Amino acid sequence: MTLHPLVERRSILLCCGTGGVGKTTTAAAIALEGARRGRRSVVVTIDPAKRLADALGLGGLTNTPTRVEGAWPGELWAVMLDTKATFDELVAKHATSSEQVERILANPFYRNISGALSGTQEYMAMEKLYELHEESSFELVVVDTPPTRRALDFLDAPGRLTRFLDHRLYKLLLGPTRGYLRAVNVAAQAFLRTVSRVVGSEVIDDAIAFFQAFEGMEQGFRARAGRVLELLSAPGTGYVLVASPRRDTAEEAAFFAGKLRANGIPVDALVVNRVHPTFLPGDAAATRERADAVAGTPLAPLLANLADFQLVAAREDEDLARLAGEVEAGLLTRVPFLPDDVHDLDGLAVVAGHLFR
Repeated sequence: MTLHPLVERRSILLCCGTGGVGKTTTAAAIALEGARRGRRSVVVTIDPAKRLADALGLGGLTNTPTRVEGAWPGELWAVMLDTKATFDELVAKHATSSEQVERILANPFYRNISGALSGTQEYMAMEKLYELHEESSFELVVVDTPPTRRALDFLDAPGRLTRFLDHRLYKLLLGPTRGYLRAVNVAAQAFLRTVSRVVGSEVIDDAIAFFQAFEGMEQGFRARAGRVLELLSAPGTGYVLVASPRRDTAEEAAFFAGKLRANGIPVDALVVNRVHPTFLPGDAAATRERADAVAGTPLAPLLANLADFQLVAAREDEDLARLAGEVEAGLLTRVPFLPDDVHDLDGLAVVAGHLFR
């Protein structure tokens, strides 16, 4: 079994895993393979670092898809999420008038939360995914998600937005304009006075002005979040778990797979990067004996070094076998240590060659 069916038949692939395991490179290589197979592919990262742009040989990426030129039947595009710009676009999309858009975008509270509020980045990443899939003509969207435990926030972002819109605090801040809450205005004012002593009255005034300007847009945001949530579990969406052979990252990958399984989402493929080769058949103990037998010769240190590599490879095999059993992925693909870092399309092609051989 190979990764080919995922690239050829799925419309969304989410690459998940802890940081530092080659997840960004894997996502870019998968999108590249999609283009090589004639599909219009786009890879999107929410990582503000420039690893994706470097891997694609580009000077930089923006919130708008940038085409990567190459000689393949399909197309390859890339996006780096700009949380605030995506939030601005979403406000403009759901606002009832241009005046409402202007009030919200000019509000100091909005300007602060649109790029910094916890969970905003994850939800806007989901919005960008939905936009690229539903409102553009891309046939394959590959998402480089945040590191593992934050990726769980990424997957839960649509649900958290809906819960926030239904929260009593949100309705309380809308109180002055909502008739059914006027009866509790005394309690609301007491609450707001308490909070204002901590964060300052100007912050509270800006927050109230923002939520009042936001009124009437809740249903659009709620409906959009519902559609995004459906998309995450749709048959055309696949999950690629990326790990390294280190025990800690293998355990992290198993943790994430368990969370997905608890939500009824299977891991379609497991990719393990930077795997040590075995070099020669045999075990480390036998090679060590051969080194001892030729002690004092130039061959002895070479055999001792080989024994060390065989020992590392054997331990990795044990950890990966255990991980594969816990993940229950339909496919395990190993990418070996490469002689050079991936910093251009040629390097990505090498990675893709291991992923899709």
